[in-house]
Amino acid sequence: MTVGGARVRWARLYVIAAAALAGAGILLLTKGFNFYLDEWDFILNAPDWTWSSYLLPHNEHLTLIPRAIYAVLLNTAGLRSYTPYMAVLLLLHGLNAVLVFELIRRRAGDVVGLATAALLLLLGAGWENLLWAFQITFVGSVTCGLGALLLLQQARSARSLAGVVALTAASISFSGIGLFFAVVVGLALALVPERRRDLVWLAPVALAFLAWYVTVGRGGVQPNPPASPRNLLIAPVYAVWGMGEAAAGLVGEGGWFGPVALVLGLVAVGWTWWRRRPDPLALSVAAGLLSFYLVTGLTRAQFGYDQSGAGRYVYVGAVFWLLLLGDAARALPWRGTWRPALVACVFLACFNSGALLVEFAAAKTAQMQREGADLQALDDARGDPCLTAGPGPDPQVLQLARPSLYYRAVDRYGDPAPPRPVTDIAAYAAARTNLERSGCR
Repeated sequence: MTVGGARVRWARLYVIAAAALAGAGILLLTKGFNFYLDEWDFILNAPDWTWSSYLLPHNEHLTLIPRAIYAVLLNTAGLRSYTPYMAVLLLLHGLNAVLVFELIRRRAGDVVGLATAALLLLLGAGWENLLWAFQITFVGSVTCGLGALLLLQQARSARSLAGVVALTAASISFSGIGLFFAVVVGLALALVPERRRDLVWLAPVALAFLAWYVTVGRGGVQPNPPASPRNLLIAPVYAVWGMGEAAAGLVGEGGWFGPVALVLGLVAVGWTWWRRRPDPLALSVAAGLLSFYLVTGLTRAQFGYDQSGAGRYVYVGAVFWLLLLGDAARALPWRGTWRPALVACVFLACFNSGALLVEFAAAKTAQMQREGADLQALDDARGDPCLTAGPGPDPQVLQLARPSLYYRAVDRYGDPAPPRPVTDIAAYAAARTNLERSGCR
């Protein structure tokens, strides 16, 4: 008997319960967190948003749906608690685990589906997408992209195709990550002769995105430093390193373990494809994984090849890897000592990833204390005749073009500063100094 043939009663309920428990645990880890970096772009500009503002790019991404989510939360929960924002992120993350389970269950059985869902739920190497609510941008793109792929597995009908189109458009509307899921969806249709005519359903999405990019999207803030022709040379290394880090991240590892994990992953996938011809979905997912890192490298490789190992990219790459490795895992034996050995391997990988996630959460807690001191300094400096009109207290943590925009936001949405006393005296003192005009006193 192989792993693919094993059945687990109530498997879907186990995944849903695990997603709820993981979400509650991460929510507890982030209890003291606050709004950070890019989130302030949304918060400070939200009072000026009009209907056309939702189409404005954030950096180079279309973020229509995240802006809408933040608009709703800002006007309901406000800024006094970060928990509602994290709850949305973790709901999307939990949905991703359920969708990965459903996709892999259909291809490799219940046991493999359960294992892959568990590995994703506690993906400590993808910590940025689990500990920062703003990453609903990437995580939401993955959710809608996986939903589109799941619908593709159903019997062809006008309703299912309409759902695929809607979810693909939504994936792109969360962030540019959706473009790579659009690649997977498009190839999955193109590689099946009798479904190639269905590609016409994706034409409106492609035309709408192109129109957005030509009219609005090109005006987004470009990376600093900007991409250069040199990226063409670095992009392949960037992609190789990133794919290795994503594979290693599945077991809570990284760094120079990444190339080893990449080789092991390629051997597993290659062996599977050698024994059994890959189907269109497997080929499409492989193309999505490769295109994700290559295209990202063309725009980001100027920051160094190792930037592809950032947690926000590891999360996306890990999802693609899970879909590929799930196919390979279904052929493993499921008898005798193999059974406890495989369960132990999955448990150890999840434990290692969970420990890594806790470690990153502890590091970010210290960072949030520093930001909390900045927010307290902003509150105390309000009305000070020496208050600067320029940048805020700490551009590395709290990106504020002008303190006046911050005060406008808190007057409307509430004050996010933590209660007294100040816990980071040094950061508070530095922030007060930065908030004073030079030579005022």
